[in-house]
Amino acid sequence: MGKLLLIEDDAALASVLSLAFEDAGHEAIVAKDGLDGLARVTRDRPDLVISDVNMPRLDGFSLCRRLREAGNLVPLILLTSRDSEIDEALGLELGADDYVAKPFSTRVLLLRVHALLRRKQTPGSAATARGVVAAGPLRLDPERIEARYHDTPITVTLTEFRLLEALVARPGVVFSRERLLELARGDESVVDARLVDTYVRRLRRKFEAVEPAFDGIETVVGAGYRYKDRGA
Repeated sequence: MGKLLLIEDDAALASVLSLAFEDAGHEAIVAKDGLDGLARVTRDRPDLVISDVNMPRLDGFSLCRRLREAGNLVPLILLTSRDSEIDEALGLELGADDYVAKPFSTRVLLLRVHALLRRKQTPGSAATARGVVAAGPLRLDPERIEARYHDTPITVTLTEFRLLEALVARPGVVFSRERLLELARGDESVVDARLVDTYVRRLRRKFEAVEPAFDGIETVVGAGYRYKDRGA
């Protein structure tokens, strides 16, 4: 169970959701808008943040962007009012770990919350006895959710790390977008497969900042993605 920060300006919805979180064994903290939520992230150090997109003073997109730009990688779920907001979020590549469109059932949201907390708490299955996965110049530490490339730290979100870990565990093997989502998220919920494209674009950009010619994550047209087997 974890400490959850819910950022929601609809007082009635916030009350319903916080009660559901507490009934499920979590500690629930509620912030009334984006600026209040941003301050509570720093002060209360939650295990996971659930934030509405449409909020006064600071919207959910801007909140996410500020957190990631500050290097805060707390798992984050954005609650959107329309599918078009998910399209916009994907286009902006904000760094959120998940998106849930309204209206949603409390059960579905709880499943997403539990899946993210489980990923955060469970060491990667690809870990060696020492806990570090090595693939050429890449080093992954599942215990710390840390990645290093050519000994340079790569800042990744929890979901990005799990996706990268899944690819690296079987270099050369092609994974479909659906399979990568399943491995990275740890649940079977139905999510737009375009999320994988967004995660891959973000990862490539981060690696290219270290090595401009980085080509370790390959696109296999019509099939998915694979991590380049440098020993091949």
